[in-house]
This record gives sequence, C-alpha cells and structure tokens, in this order.
Amino acid sequence: MRVVIDKGIPFLEGVFPLGTEVVYLLADAITSESIREADALFVRTRTRVNRELLQGSRVRFVATATIGFDHIDQTYCREAGIHWVSCPGCNAQAVCDYVEEAISSVKSGKNDITLGIVGYGHVGKLVAQMGKKHGYHIMVSDPPLGIGSSLVEIAPQCDVLTFHTPLTRSGAFPTYHLCHAAILRLCKSDALIINAARGGVVDEAALLDVLSSGSSQLATAIDCWEDEPAINRELLQHVDLASFHIAGYSIAGKMRASEMCLEAFCNFFSLPILSINKKVVPLHGDSGSGWLQRVSNQLKAAPETFEQLRKQYPLR
Repeated sequence: MRVVIDKGIPFLEGVFPLGTEVVYLLADAITSESIREADALFVRTRTRVNRELLQGSRVRFVATATIGFDHIDQTYCREAGIHWVSCPGCNAQAVCDYVEEAISSVKSGKNDITLGIVGYGHVGKLVAQMGKKHGYHIMVSDPPLGIGSSLVEIAPQCDVLTFHTPLTRSGAFPTYHLCHAAILRLCKSDALIINAARGGVVDEAALLDVLSSGSSQLATAIDCWEDEPAINRELLQHVDLASFHIAGYSIAGKMRASEMCLEAFCNFFSLPILSINKKVVPLHGDSGSGWLQRVSNQLKAAPETFEQLRKQYPLR
C-alpha cells in the first residue's frame, strides 16, 4: 500500500504498518503525477482534491486534516467511488481561543457585550460557552439547524459578530458572501466582525468599501481570506487584526486532526486502530496576552510571506 501525506500534517511519522510505503510531500508537490500510484491521500486545505488531481490514480481514500472541506470535490469523489473524510471539531477550542483573544484586543474594557455567533456547530458552541463565562449576552444564527434568529435580525444588536460556518455556494442556505454589504450596513457602527471560518464567508470587496469610506468605526479580525495566499493587501491595511489562517493552529488541534484521519484510514482499510506518534511534540508557540496583535503585525509587515508565515507558525 502507498500513502501520500502532506508534510504539514504532524504526528504520523512511523505509525503505519510494515510494508506501507509512506511518502511525505509539500502541498504544492501533491500533483496528479505524484499520487498516481497512491492508495490513500492525507491533505490539508491547500490541495484541491478533484478530478484533475485524482483521475487515473489508484486513490481510494482521502483524509483532510481540517474542519473545512470545500477544497474537496464531493461530487467527483462520490462518482469515482473515492471515500473521503474531514475532521469536524478537531481544532474547535483553538478557534474559540482566537475569538476570545480578538474580542479582548478590540473590546478591552467594554461591558455589556452582545456576542453574535453565526454557525452553531463545534466551534460556535464553544464560543457561546466562552462568552457566557465572560458575562456576554449571546445571540445565535444557524438557519440550517433551525437555531436562533436570522443574521438580518441579530446583526444590528451585536457588538461582536463572529462567523463559524462552512463555505457553501448552493443549497437552501449558502454561506458564500454571507456577510455582504447589506449585512455590514445593518451592523453597529463600532461592531467587531470576526471571520475565523472560511475565506469567502465575508464579502471582502464590500468590507473594504466600508472600511475605506472614512466614516466607519467598524472593527475587524480576519483569519480566513479570499484568494489565499494572494490576499487583498489593501483590505489588509484596513483590518484591525489580521492573521494567516492559523486560528485553529494549536498542538492539541493538530493532534486530534491526525488522530481522526488515522482512525478513518484504519477503518476504511480494515486495519487495527493505530496511534499517532507523540514522541516529538513541538514547543508551544506564543499564546501570551496580545499574541494575535503580534501575529497581525507580522502579516502587515510582509503580506507577501503569507504562506511562509503559515507554514512556520509555532503551534499554540
């Protein structure tokens, strides 16, 4: 059996059964040619898992070590009989910590905060618990689950509006540009908008129009961007807190993602459940007060290094 793994997925070294050929590749080296003889593929969001990549290969199983899965062509995988899995909730606590730090940085000293949570899945629930711990008033919008109110209803009432949805472009409740110009106009003039969900959930062109108008006090914390890694540099300079898609980057989150991928792999190939390799655990990165501001300063100083900063980011 041959397994191709994105080098950015930790804790998998040396865990596969004897006789398994394991190949570690950088994300941009995962191509149709390099995976042609692979039976299984472990990826992250940078790899587009679609017909162009998979057609003509032996791949039967794909695991993405991420919550999001909009980089996977589900229709093609289904038609081709390729089983795929993601890791829902694996880094939920890390994303919640990101939201907490963003609010602390922008709304420090403010009392009676109303926190609006859009998307009430693994992350949204943790964010609600965090908000209650701080005494925030919680409002929720998750129409697909039938929970809370509509975004139109909660937006005008919230001091903080944070998004935790997948990115979808079809169906009854598409989330592409869910936060669009009309929603931004409804928000309080000094509200904080947080996107730690997926690039494209927030309409960045509409957001830039608001922030560059000179008449808005709207605050923003953006971790997920459209067109990563070639992010909108003009918008970047207007954002209060900017990061390079690392809200979910924690040691615990990465461990859980690798565990979930490995368990799904074993189940699919009818193997005994294997354990991840915890022998080499990296030192924790910067998680002290103000860490998000320091990350933001890094990105704003060198936006062309977005991908490099992301790859080299020390896990919290």
